[in-house]
Amino acid sequence: MTQDGFRPVYHPAGHDGGLRAALQDLRTGRWLAMRNLLEDTTDWAVWTQRTQVLAAVAAGSDTVQAWRSEEPASPAAAVMHCRVVVERALRAHREGHHRTGELWQEGWEACRAAAHAAPQDPVPWVCLLALAQLDEGQRLEEHRAAPPGPMLFAGPWGLLAQADKRDPHNREAYHRMLQFVYGRRAGGHLSDALDFVQWASSSAPPGSAVKVLPLYVRVERYRREHGHEKALDLHWVTDDAAREARSALAGWFDAADPARRSLLDLGHLAHALWGAQQFADAGRVFEALGPYYTPPPWSYRTRDPQDASLAKEVFLRARSRCLTAAREARSGP
Repeated sequence: MTQDGFRPVYHPAGHDGGLRAALQDLRTGRWLAMRNLLEDTTDWAVWTQRTQVLAAVAAGSDTVQAWRSEEPASPAAAVMHCRVVVERALRAHREGHHRTGELWQEGWEACRAAAHAAPQDPVPWVCLLALAQLDEGQRLEEHRAAPPGPMLFAGPWGLLAQADKRDPHNREAYHRMLQFVYGRRAGGHLSDALDFVQWASSSAPPGSAVKVLPLYVRVERYRREHGHEKALDLHWVTDDAAREARSALAGWFDAADPARRSLLDLGHLAHALWGAQQFADAGRVFEALGPYYTPPPWSYRTRDPQDASLAKEVFLRARSRCLTAAREARSGP
């Protein structure tokens, strides 16, 4: 907590009040608010975000299955089912669980069924991209398709194209592709990741969250190189780092619909601008975050990334410094 009494809040729904209410009901085993929220969601970007957050909570219960039992013909219920099964498969993979293969197959079948039930929906294809990261050796043919441009790797490009066709530059689809790169057994993960995000962000239109992707790769590189342990940490003040931060600010933050900004993207941009000593611009991003924060990327600037309190301390120091700079910039000399 800062001297002004500010306490940052982590909540997966962020500024989305409707999603927050649906999550509250979902945690008590009720699905009607989730069904109604999704019924009222007409924007694919918001739909993708809401189904992802809902699935993270629903994966620990049989609530979506109860919905499907009541409304077996509902395309939304089919999509949420594939979301839930894929989330369980990803968790099993992270934990090294023996059921990973079984859940992977179940998820694949659920995604195909959802794609048939909701042919215009990008989410089943986004979920297939998520499952692709479990195929670390790229054994499946659909996970080693030829790339769409030079300097890119063989991968699940057909799946990305299907998501793109339904929702061009879908934020989660491109993040899932990036996670696939990190999980590949082939060498050159970070160079491949850098090539991918440069290709993706350069082709994305103004306001697209894909413009923020390079900031994620920079954080990942910092994490892998244990940058926080170095006596002289210049990772964030290089010309390249500053240029990436300014590009994301102009290409995404200043051009995007504020209602569609992800908390995680806002956090990465605030962090990048603060690290590049662009304090006044970072202050604008902190203002957009409002009361919210996410532990990454702040956690990677601490000695223990698992300690949320340390991440919060870094966030609060950066926020205070940058909000002061933003106020001073507005007040003038």
